[in-house]
Amino acid sequence: MPKRCPWLDLDKPDYIAYHDAEWGVPIHDDRTLFECLSLESAQAGLSWYTVLRKRQNYRKAFAQFDPAKVARFTDAKIEKLLQNPGIIRNRLKVHAAVNNARRFLEVQDKFGSFDAYSWRFVEGAPIVNELRTLADYPTTSPESDAMNKDLKKRGFKFVGSTIIYAHMQACGMVNDHALDCFRRREILAGD
Repeated sequence: MPKRCPWLDLDKPDYIAYHDAEWGVPIHDDRTLFECLSLESAQAGLSWYTVLRKRQNYRKAFAQFDPAKVARFTDAKIEKLLQNPGIIRNRLKVHAAVNNARRFLEVQDKFGSFDAYSWRFVEGAPIVNELRTLADYPTTSPESDAMNKDLKKRGFKFVGSTIIYAHMQACGMVNDHALDCFRRREILAGD
């Protein structure tokens, strides 16, 4: 069995699949970046695995994370979402997702893409950390602090430096695969 990051629960095949195929891979597609940001916001106060198990339901409920469609969600649509047992039915989080879609479109308009906007916080290339143990993993960084501050200034909700750092990890803006994790080497090699 290949060596993996110490945070991963090896008893959960879907979690392993996420780690092995997605986590930490650099993303430059705006729709996927919106999905990551939305799901990280939904995770606040919960485990990532809770959200991961509901991801397909979220994709269906949130128009495959098309920010233009989510930005047009009405109050009636939001009320319907709050009855959906397949997602986390937190009123503030659902309202934040719709608000953030609107802010996301504003960022796209100003910067050309959310990709161009977000990757500038890491100077266009992933930050590569050298982590060995679970205790080595940071929860924030100067870059996540700066991005969070800017997002809040632009009106984004349910963000915070910890949420943004998790977003950066998920989207490959930060490579936090442990030094002995097989995915670290693969991602650094561009695989």
